[in-house]
Amino acid sequence: MTQLEQSAVRTPMTVTVRKATAADAPRLVATMARAFDDDPIANWFAAQDKRRAARVFNFMDVGLRKLSLPYGEVYTTDGIDGGALWTPPNKWKMGMLQQLMLMPAFVRTTTWRRLPGVMKGLAAVEADHPLAPHYYLLALGVEPDLQGKGIGSQLMLPVLDRCDRERVPAYLESSKERNVPLYERHGFKVTKELLVPYNGPKVWLMWRDPQ
Repeated sequence: MTQLEQSAVRTPMTVTVRKATAADAPRLVATMARAFDDDPIANWFAAQDKRRAARVFNFMDVGLRKLSLPYGEVYTTDGIDGGALWTPPNKWKMGMLQQLMLMPAFVRTTTWRRLPGVMKGLAAVEADHPLAPHYYLLALGVEPDLQGKGIGSQLMLPVLDRCDRERVPAYLESSKERNVPLYERHGFKVTKELLVPYNGPKVWLMWRDPQ
C-alpha cells in the first residue's frame, strides 16, 4: 500500500533520486516504517499491541526485501529520505510457494489469531488488482518531517517516466484519501473505492494510463 507526503504546502526540496541497493535496505526499511507508522493498512495488518511498532517495521521489511527490491525497481534518495517500491509488469502476484515462505514473517506482523482474516482481506484487495501488464507501486513513503516537500513526487518520477516511454500503465492502492489528489496530479485515476473486509480500512484503487 502507499503513504505520501501531507497535502499541506511546504517549501519544496530537491533531492537526488537513485535506485536502492541491498546495502540501503536497513536504513530504508526504518525510513519506510516511520513513514507508515500512521498508515491505515499497515496498522490493520499489524497487531495493535505493545509490539505494534516492531510489527509495522516487519511489514515494511517484507515489502522491501522480499516483494520489491529483488526486481530492481526500488528508488530512494542519497539521504534515504524516502522510498518508492515498485514491481515491474507481471511480478506483483505472489505464488503459493512465495506465500508459504513468507508465512513466518506474516505471523510476526499479524499474530496467528489474526492471520486468517488479514489474509482473506488482502485476497479481496488482490481480486481487484488489474491483470493487464503494469508497473505496480507497492509502497511510497517519506520521512514524516520531510513530507509535503515534493520528495514523494520525485521518487515516483523515474518509473512514471519509464511508463510513458514504454507505453505501460501503472497501478497503486492508496489507504489515505488525502493522498488521492497528489496521485491524480501525476495521472492516476480512482477506479474503485474498496472497504477491505475483516475490519480493514477503505482503500482507493488507482490506475494510470501512459501520458
